[in-house]
Amino acid sequence: MTPSASHLSIISLRQKLNIPFMATIKVPAISSMATIKVPATVPSPAEDCDQLRKAFQGWGTNEGLIISILAHRTAAQRRAIRATYAEAYGEELLKSLEDEISGDFERAVLLWTLDPADRDAQLANEALRRWNPSNRVLIEIACTRNSSELFDVRRAYHLRYKRSLEEDVAKHTTGDFRKLLVPLVSSYRYEGIEVSGKLAKSEAKMLHEKITEKAYSHEELIRIITTRSKTQLIATISHYKNEYGKPINKDLKSDRNNEFLAALRAIIRCTCCPERYLEKVIRLAIKGLGTDENSLTRIITTRAEIDLKAIETAYYKRNSVPLEQAIKGDTSGDYKAMLIALLGHDDA
Repeated sequence: MTPSASHLSIISLRQKLNIPFMATIKVPAISSMATIKVPATVPSPAEDCDQLRKAFQGWGTNEGLIISILAHRTAAQRRAIRATYAEAYGEELLKSLEDEISGDFERAVLLWTLDPADRDAQLANEALRRWNPSNRVLIEIACTRNSSELFDVRRAYHLRYKRSLEEDVAKHTTGDFRKLLVPLVSSYRYEGIEVSGKLAKSEAKMLHEKITEKAYSHEELIRIITTRSKTQLIATISHYKNEYGKPINKDLKSDRNNEFLAALRAIIRCTCCPERYLEKVIRLAIKGLGTDENSLTRIITTRAEIDLKAIETAYYKRNSVPLEQAIKGDTSGDYKAMLIALLGHDDA
């Protein structure tokens, strides 16, 4: 494992931009598919802050104590800890953490400690500042968050950077990617279960026509995959396969080196089957020599309160190896301990 060369100083950025406490953005409740383990009796925020302060004092940092507290608190509880810590000690918890820990462990802890929307806003900004066509982080955020969560990400982005997410996407991307990604991050997909069979049939036909014509950036194709609800899009691609004999993503593989086609496939897969898409991100992050710590950290910290159990199941089904075992074999030290705790396998 190598230290992340792209590590961003979260706190220094927050201080430069004078980012306010984001009490106006609600924190989502923990999901039944979450992996984190929260004690039956949780200490008060003041007690947690006292223990964290002790972890920072003395000759060495008590990383285990940091993990035992933060990795076992929900987003709402972590927010309360941050607020209490700042009031009690006159310093942001994130600043104290940044001063005490380092490397991949630091990045994992800092990302985890942020509010989910604030975390996504930072990840989106990092992706845009280092934009390249193979980067799928924006797609991942836009397609795996529900409409209200994505709205909160846009609000958090504006609070943090004083610009809209859509504005920065337009600034940092060009051509077909701009045409695709601006509406994707701007969308507010309907989340009901209603499906129109007639619409699925007509839009499957439209998609097939444009793919056959190789008009991959046609406005109608982009409109369908960036705005339709998950249930409607699933119905459309199901009709596509039944009517035309092949899954739509196979028809979008006419040129495996075409990054725009890869982005279209990613949007469809990420929207319709997020756990399988995210399993693949993790699998590629730990496959072969070296580890993509950024991707591994991103998925674990963003999904531990949402659907990491489903991703674990998908990983085992695809690889016949428990995700916990794979991560233990590819990481080390406090970084490994933090990830395993977020997976709920640290016996805490």
